[in-house]
Amino acid sequence: METKEKIYAGLKLPGIPMLIFNILFLIGIIVLFINIVSSNMPDNYLTGWIIFNIILFIISCFIWAGFTQIEPNEAIVLIFFGKYSGTIKDNGYFWVNPFYVKKKMTLRARNMDAEPIKVNDKKGNPIMIGQVFVWRVVDTYKSSFDIDNMTAPIPVFPRRRAAIEAQAFSGVIESMKALESFTKVQSDAALRSVAGMFAYDNSDSEGAEITLRSGGKEINDILEKQLNERLAIAGIEVIEARVNNLAYAPEIAAVMLRRQQAEAIISAREKIVDGAVGMVKHALQKLSEERIIELDDEKKAAMVSNLLVVLCGEENAQPIINTGTLYN
Repeated sequence: METKEKIYAGLKLPGIPMLIFNILFLIGIIVLFINIVSSNMPDNYLTGWIIFNIILFIISCFIWAGFTQIEPNEAIVLIFFGKYSGTIKDNGYFWVNPFYVKKKMTLRARNMDAEPIKVNDKKGNPIMIGQVFVWRVVDTYKSSFDIDNMTAPIPVFPRRRAAIEAQAFSGVIESMKALESFTKVQSDAALRSVAGMFAYDNSDSEGAEITLRSGGKEINDILEKQLNERLAIAGIEVIEARVNNLAYAPEIAAVMLRRQQAEAIISAREKIVDGAVGMVKHALQKLSEERIIELDDEKKAAMVSNLLVVLCGEENAQPIINTGTLYN
């Protein structure tokens, strides 16, 4: 029993020569029928020739059912009375055994832009996260038989050629819709798993752990690996995957925004204070080295206090002229 895709190695004839042969064969059948009807042979012979002519016409119709057309990045799965016989991936117009049931599948790359879903991160915070990834079918056997894709087979004896093409196109659409549905469910599960492995972001005290916000390529690589593991059963390969939407859930978004604002203010204040202390230190060193003025500890404390107020204050400093001494 086959468990993976194999290339069809049976009878596969070029379509154009077979098309010409069948047209000529059909013309020959018509000419033969005209000659039989116009002949004066006995009735018992006439009946036998008419039956023979009808058999030839049925064979010609049977030959018409064997033609198939494969475009670039398409494949046809062949089933012979319930048994998988192989997959044709060659492009062109071919003729195969009409008894084969043909299931057409597309191998082209497709996008999946998943809507953001609500999940809990590693810390339990509710977040909204979405993803986009590119996928394609690489194993037609698994895509056809390992999952329920409800692919409609092409009938062996269609009434018109247009009916064959319409049915084939409908079968491709139904098959790909089923694969998309399977892909969506599994991709949501993979995204939830990845989101639960990491926190949305870290506070300054938690170190440099990878988070969903800062992970970038690492998070995308883990997501791609998870998707490939889950979709391998359907013969699907994920070419690229990435997180394209990330935000706190609405119920905590306002609180988390205030927290981020507070962290930004604290970080800015720390830089301002560090800079101000450095400037004060530099000023005292310059005054001491160049001996511009001798300052005792009390005067240095007053100078440091005034400079820090000026440098760290929210508003512009208001100068006050001291008309007395430094001590009055």
